[in-house]
Amino acid sequence: MISDQQLKQLIEAAIFAAEDPVTLDQLLNGVLADFRMNKPRVRQVLDGLQEDYKDRGIELVEVASGWRFQTKPELGPALVQMWPERAPRYSAALLETLALIAWRQPVTRGEIEAVRGVSVSTQIMKTLQERGWVKVVGHKEVPGRPALYATTKGFLDYFALQSVADIPALAQPRPELEEFFDDNPNQSSENQLELHTDDTRERDNQEETSQ
Repeated sequence: MISDQQLKQLIEAAIFAAEDPVTLDQLLNGVLADFRMNKPRVRQVLDGLQEDYKDRGIELVEVASGWRFQTKPELGPALVQMWPERAPRYSAALLETLALIAWRQPVTRGEIEAVRGVSVSTQIMKTLQERGWVKVVGHKEVPGRPALYATTKGFLDYFALQSVADIPALAQPRPELEEFFDDNPNQSSENQLELHTDDTRERDNQEETSQ
């Protein structure tokens, strides 16, 4: 027999100690295997933990791969000062390609190039796959059978999303992309993905000035 408080502590500790997000099944078959628990009960505890951390510096969130603790997004600018090494900066072309794959998946490299108006380098596709954000999910049944690309659970986890349905609207959609995304059902004004780097914003400003 385990008390409600002990159950909450056990689940909290299991998620905190895990290197990767933890699913309900992993909890039930792992630390809770000796107790008679079901998914609704465990989810109730998780909801309670989320409420407990609501006003704290860290939060409990559910992403595509399960549940994890993470720092509050709004604290990021201050926390990054603690580490001298910054995250790698990706080119505007790579981020544009990632955005197109996220919104139109599954999509071929040729379809991406048709929208961007320029070729997509092999290195960009290789980097996205090595980063664990994109993978080949099949081949389009047309001459040449080009590969179809889609985002991964790793992509969803990185952007704290549970599914592709949670992918929000482009933060600053470029005019030539609007038609490409106009039939996309996943439109949201909240929690927008920041896929525009400083270089992209500067380039967009230059384009607007020249028009």
